[in-house]
Amino acid sequence: MNTSQPIKPDLYYIGASDRRLALFENVMPVPRGVSYNSYLLLDEQTVLLDAVDNAVGEQFLENLDTTLTGRLLDYFIIQHVEPDHLALTKEVLLRYPDAQVVCSAQAAKFIAQFFDMQLKKQPRIVKEGDTLCTGKHTFSFVSAQMVHWPEVIVSYESEYKILFSADAFGTFGALSGNLYADEVDFDRDWIDEARRYYTNIVGKYGFQVQNLLKKAAALDIQMICPLHGPVWRENLGYFIRKHDVWSKYEPEDRGVLVVYGSPYGHTESAAVVLANMLAEKGVRHIRMYDVSGTHVSQLVAEAFRCSHIVLAAPTYNGGLFPPMETFMLDLQAHYLQGRTFAVVENGTWAPQAAKAIQAIMAEMKPNTLLEPIVTLKSSLKKEQLPMLQQLADAIVASL
Repeated sequence: MNTSQPIKPDLYYIGASDRRLALFENVMPVPRGVSYNSYLLLDEQTVLLDAVDNAVGEQFLENLDTTLTGRLLDYFIIQHVEPDHLALTKEVLLRYPDAQVVCSAQAAKFIAQFFDMQLKKQPRIVKEGDTLCTGKHTFSFVSAQMVHWPEVIVSYESEYKILFSADAFGTFGALSGNLYADEVDFDRDWIDEARRYYTNIVGKYGFQVQNLLKKAAALDIQMICPLHGPVWRENLGYFIRKHDVWSKYEPEDRGVLVVYGSPYGHTESAAVVLANMLAEKGVRHIRMYDVSGTHVSQLVAEAFRCSHIVLAAPTYNGGLFPPMETFMLDLQAHYLQGRTFAVVENGTWAPQAAKAIQAIMAEMKPNTLLEPIVTLKSSLKKEQLPMLQQLADAIVASL
């Protein structure tokens, strides 16, 4: 059954959602699934914008075939060559061999790496500023290199003023009938997944995202059609501002994220005491997570959101508790910067956690480490409460 949805009189959403997927890219949990978005324009010449993942391939191909209503496919714009969008490329071109692929030069190389196939028509290679006229519609192409792969282009359609944004402005989460962001309570139900999507997939490339935002600001954009998540046709500024903040590595909230690792509960107890002290001093928006029980993608997203991060961790094998080390290395890999850190370490005979944390921080972009660093010997003692109070005071003062 055709599940496509009209966006404009001659433009259709023909993507589909996967609710069975457990791990996106076999890394990040997606408990609400994910959508793979594709768009079809029925102008004088027909245009397909991106394909989908194999998981929803059957539905996508049915949507494509029935929405074309017997017409041939003229152009196949491939903006991003990652397999969750590229997987059905060979099947599309087998069904519509006269379709011409439109992509960047780098994308053409990647397509040849993924697929062993002969194209009937050579790809039409486009670069920034190039255009494609299909009748009453004209597409202009904008380079979005390293947002988040080097071959990415985005496409601006001038008649409807639509930005087809590739992986930019996407989010985790399957669509449930409502195609548009204004049809759901996005700030309540979607923003956390949008942040987790951005920070973990695109977060490292803030500089490149800023470049794309500057290019987008020069366009009259009335709608954003991403490759994952809802389509934006209202209040675009809200979502664009979020991406501006995220890509500048600025915290959204003046709040405290407490991440602790605790094999037997002693370090957790100290983290709870510190959080209580902060609350007594009037700090709100404290979030606390067990690093062993929370997926690192969620912790990375929370670290991007919060201005202050408390790390409470034991020594393990002479170094840092492994889940905390994974979290810190992920922050380093995603270029997190401009945050204020506080550290509580624990060790029964030779505490080394703080030293290991500082070594990782030395390789990160600029951040601030508060004093004092609190060192526990096995468990928190009454005589150590004043030092923990000093750390709480330092956090409050920096807030």
